[in-house]
Amino acid sequence: MKFAIIGAGGLGGFFGARLTAAGHDVSFLARGEHLTALRERGLTVLGPEATTLPVHATGDPAELGTADAVLLAVKTWQLDAAVAALAPVVDADTAVITLQNGVEAPAQVARVLGKDAVLPGVAKVIAALAGPGTIRHVGGAGSLDVAEWDNRASERVERIRAAFAGAGIGTTPPADIWADLWAKFLFIAPAGGLGAVTGATFGELRHHPETRRTLHAAMAEIEQLARASGVDLPTGVVAATLAFLDGQPAEGTTSLQRDIAAGRPSESDAWTGAVVRLGREAGIPTPVNDVLYAVLRLREDR
Repeated sequence: MKFAIIGAGGLGGFFGARLTAAGHDVSFLARGEHLTALRERGLTVLGPEATTLPVHATGDPAELGTADAVLLAVKTWQLDAAVAALAPVVDADTAVITLQNGVEAPAQVARVLGKDAVLPGVAKVIAALAGPGTIRHVGGAGSLDVAEWDNRASERVERIRAAFAGAGIGTTPPADIWADLWAKFLFIAPAGGLGAVTGATFGELRHHPETRRTLHAAMAEIEQLARASGVDLPTGVVAATLAFLDGQPAEGTTSLQRDIAAGRPSESDAWTGAVVRLGREAGIPTPVNDVLYAVLRLREDR
């Protein structure tokens, strides 16, 4: 299959490297020093199995050509510009897979491209840009689940899943992609918000009783919001999410926390900010997330 990776950072670089190694036609849209390194030295993924691969990378969307599938792997605050650049890459048959953290990105992309073009995706891997041309894979085997907007079976989704599986990317047909998207959101928003506010790792957040209780409360608010929005989350989702956190690397952090610590633009508005915003729209109180978002805004304003 022909894949276009829009955003060659940790997420796009990791999945793109797997697909390239499996023999698929993969092109990366990148910029700056990262683009130069990809062209001159290839893409290096550091981790349990370090690899370096020659890749096709460009800064011009017109050079990507029409793709069978697009992995839209930019941050949420980059999404509008990325979608605007997709015209040379998509046609009537192209599937655009949204990999953004949060629950609003599929609808944001669909407003421009239409629902039929968008496959909501749920990516799970801890990987980050470690330098120009280099991705560091910290934890998690790496999985990527996709589905049609209405969860129906389709030939294109089956082809994409087969490509992922053949590249060693875990993928499971979801019963409900929206429930999966919200379940991930229920993990990343509290862990990211509280981690960024405190500077604590996953290990520290889950170890201290006070921060663990705060995580539980923030997750419970999102569960209530999801159910009020018509999303059928599984029973016991908060307990299951805390158990999932317990199994993550103790030194792990979210991209939100790393971005704020480094003084980079963050996705706080699409994570904790979205909880607050959607809660107000639905009439669901979110006091814990309200406080986390207020402190995050203060930190970013500084």
